[in-house]
Amino acid sequence: MKIVTYKSGDSSRSGLMIREQIYDIQKGGETIGVELPSTVLELLNLEEPGMETLKTLDQRIKRGLGVSTVKDAELIAPIPNPPSCRDAYAFRQHVATARRNRGVPMIPEFDQYPIFYFTNHNAIFGGGEVQIEADHIHKLDFELEVAIVIGKRGKNISSQDADNYIAGYTIMNDLSARLLQMEEMKLNLGPAKGKDFATTIGPWLVTPDELAEFKIENGFGVTYSLGMQAFHNGTQISEGNMKDMTWTFAEIIERASYGVELYPGDVIGSGTVGSGCYLELNGTAALEAKEAGKDFTPTWLVPGDMMELRIDGLGALSNTMVASGEDHSILAIKKMG
Repeated sequence: MKIVTYKSGDSSRSGLMIREQIYDIQKGGETIGVELPSTVLELLNLEEPGMETLKTLDQRIKRGLGVSTVKDAELIAPIPNPPSCRDAYAFRQHVATARRNRGVPMIPEFDQYPIFYFTNHNAIFGGGEVQIEADHIHKLDFELEVAIVIGKRGKNISSQDADNYIAGYTIMNDLSARLLQMEEMKLNLGPAKGKDFATTIGPWLVTPDELAEFKIENGFGVTYSLGMQAFHNGTQISEGNMKDMTWTFAEIIERASYGVELYPGDVIGSGTVGSGCYLELNGTAALEAKEAGKDFTPTWLVPGDMMELRIDGLGALSNTMVASGEDHSILAIKKMG
């Protein structure tokens, strides 16, 4: 199934995307005599029984059940108000290359346990325009990622069982203000103002059964062979594959749930795929230019730029960067300058 959240007028409602048409979940449920909620978060809180009922509705619509399609709807983030949003660090290629480009060795701890940080769950957006403050525009970057959404509550979840807690998969763009990030992380805490202003996900939430043909089993959870690409103003700049995750989502869930509850609707990102951000791409290109005795000018996102992230089976997520029009500068480097 492809689960969406759409805006119609002033309201946001849950829907099913079937053959490029949106069907309202609550109204569809009424058609088959069952009560389904109007939002995706409420749906996920029904856990497995709710998803089984939704599957019945999905199948009935595909067989021709007389449910009207939604007209003049705008897709937003499939879960626009998650209870939390974590982002992991699962692709070894990205971590190793980024560290090499900075002239520091790979750290052995990466291979010992998966790590993650919390980002702002109240700054989750879907496709479309993203408003950017003046300080975010300094070295503004994209990050090409896969994300999962948790489908049932659990604590101390084993990696052997963790895939059963995944409601679905979506595309994530973890937008990053690198100048802010680099400045604040000198104080040895995780990213905060460099990351908390916008994370985009979408265009829909794809349930695991939709990805069965891409499935790869291993001893520590499921992964999928899904090609991942990033396009900057229509030009492809990055390519990777979800199967290259060093840590599976099952292992990340095991780590994240240790001693704490995970809740339906929690979002967890994979971290950046290898070559999936300008921080890495610029660093590699700068090293190559230096070796060749050439000058190098880094590329970052600027207002008006459009980033489109594509992942096989999950669709395409497009965002345009828009300047806020006001300068509320907080950069310490400016205050000292």
